[in-house]
Amino acid sequence: MAEIKIEKRKRIWPWLLIGLGLVIAALLIYFLVFRKNDIITETVTEADHITNTEEPYLLGVKENNRTVAAYENFVENSNQEMSLDHAYTNEALLKLIEATNAMANEVGYDILADLEKVKGYANMLTIDPFDTTHADNIRKADDVLANVLQNIQKAKYPSLAAEVEELKKAAASINPEVLTLKQQDAVKNFFVKASDLLQKMN
Repeated sequence: MAEIKIEKRKRIWPWLLIGLGLVIAALLIYFLVFRKNDIITETVTEADHITNTEEPYLLGVKENNRTVAAYENFVENSNQEMSLDHAYTNEALLKLIEATNAMANEVGYDILADLEKVKGYANMLTIDPFDTTHADNIRKADDVLANVLQNIQKAKYPSLAAEVEELKKAAASINPEVLTLKQQDAVKNFFVKASDLLQKMN
């Protein structure tokens, strides 16, 4: 009777384990070496973009808000003179309130309570043209607006600190004890400084 040769079946699982180990090692090498280079390249590219930006306060943030642009346009192009009825100052304050609110909405900052105070001060300007407290109301309104804009600046535009300081100085230069029409330049200067700051934010 012929002998039947029985061959032992070769085990495959050790080869599978070795193959799986090689695949895992290759993946680890890829993620540790090649992905790290990709991240470094992306970081360098982004840093180059920031370094080459002419105006660092922008850093890719450009709101282009129309309400802010309308205020800027009013300040630059208004030929309206300040008069006893304070129509110019009232309109400038109301437009600045709208522009500040629009910018606050762009950055997600709630300022409604502050703006209600400023509206109250602005409305007082039109009640009695002979009232001698108009400069005081303008100063209070300007101080509130300057503080609001400073908070927005700190939250999103850290490089505009110098512009905010200029705005606060402009507000402080309005003397509450002097009649408004005797310090027209100081009042208008505040609106110009606010426009400059908003223009850089917008």
